[in-house]
Amino acid sequence: MSIDFSLTEDQKALREQVRRFAEERIRPGLEQRERDHEFPGDVMAEMGELGLLGMMIPEQYGGAGADVLTYAIAVEELARVCPSVAVTMSVTNSVCAWPIQTFGGDAVKDRVLPVLRDDLVFALGL
Repeated sequence: MSIDFSLTEDQKALREQVRRFAEERIRPGLEQRERDHEFPGDVMAEMGELGLLGMMIPEQYGGAGADVLTYAIAVEELARVCPSVAVTMSVTNSVCAWPIQTFGGDAVKDRVLPVLRDDLVFALGL
């Protein structure tokens, strides 16, 4: 039995789109933002517009409904340029969206998931 690890054409296209976005929108000014401890709110808003903040949110709530591999490809491409942006995107999708969509009631899902995918950035404190 063999396993095919090839990416689909959609996954390849997403990888290129996220790679280009990271190089063109995240890398410029990255060192200055890091020195100034500045959160890239404008970049996060653009990521929401691209659907990256809602990758794991089901389509019925306006998300991409992406599988885990497709999501991991996007995280990897962001992390190549800026791990902190990648973690913010990852936490928004996994630590926040996943429990809400898995355990939340319909009213909470209807209210939170569509906003989360667009312009609400989730924060986590441990």
